Amino acid sequence: MIIADHFNNNHISCEEKEYLFFSGTSYLGMNYNLLFRELINEGMGKYGNNYGSSRNSNFRLKVYEEAESALALFTGAPAALTVSSGFMAGQLVVNMLQEDNYFVFAPNTHPAVCRRRADFYEGDFQRWTEEIAGVTATLQADKIVIVCNSNDPLFCRPYSFDGVLSLPGNKEITLVIDDSHGIGVMGEHGQSIYKKIRRRENVNLIVVASLAKAMGIPGGVILGAAGTIGQLRTSSFFGTSSPMAPGYLYAFTKAGQVYDDARKQFSENIRLFNSLIPNRDLFDALADYPVFYTARHSLSDFLSQHGVLISGFAYRDRKERSLRGLS
Repeated sequence: MIIADHFNNNHISCEEKEYLFFSGTSYLGMNYNLLFRELINEGMGKYGNNYGSSRNSNFRLKVYEEAESALALFTGAPAALTVSSGFMAGQLVVNMLQEDNYFVFAPNTHPAVCRRRADFYEGDFQRWTEEIAGVTATLQADKIVIVCNSNDPLFCRPYSFDGVLSLPGNKEITLVIDDSHGIGVMGEHGQSIYKKIRRRENVNLIVVASLAKAMGIPGGVILGAAGTIGQLRTSSFFGTSSPMAPGYLYAFTKAGQVYDDARKQFSENIRLFNSLIPNRDLFDALADYPVFYTARHSLSDFLSQHGVLISGFAYRDRKERSLRGLS
């Protein structure tokens, strides 16, 4: 493990040694984008460094509603709600749904949208999608929540959601998708997965995401139908929590061109990397996605010895569990 005492974009200083940093989740480099930082400073000048009050109090800051309208327009969702983190976004949704719904979790679902440790299990997502419609049809419950990720950013595996159209039409189904590693980078403009999910009328779609990765904002967002967002907005879980700092949301509303330019740059960086690596077969990757995975774990130590840091750690313990065993 390397403990850094200085971090400057793609360079890390540790014990008087400099490393090139090829890790983390700042996919668009927004954490050190000078234009974006200027917008953040403008926002901090207008709203201060933080806002620790409830958004359901008698005093409101309109920048939250402005940013949420911009996020809904950007993603194509009917409505959006911002919260203090991606984890908070997932837990707010799960907390609202858990009272009278039967839960089914996809393999490798992110802990942010799990209720407890037992909800997480390892498995093959493609096989799961082939089985989920049949499993859902046999459940005795009439109200079902299906929870999954939008992709597999750790092993660079794409996920298909074509099976959503095969879900039974006689049940009330809520599909919750964590798009933390997709929003900002997946799709032509990084607009999230929301509009790509084709579904029947009985399927209510909710997308949650961290904005702290590609978008460079320390907070989270929930995308969904206006009624769903309204229900979350008036919940005690939301009302008793502090929101993200408004200055960052101000920056988001002004940074459309900054994000566009950053996406163009990261696409060029991916093409350059693909053209320069001597053995492309060492890596798995998704098209135009800024993550490359290798099963050669020794590569991490080798690169570290040569002044390059890549991500190399166990994400969490995984346990095999059957699809039917979750509720």
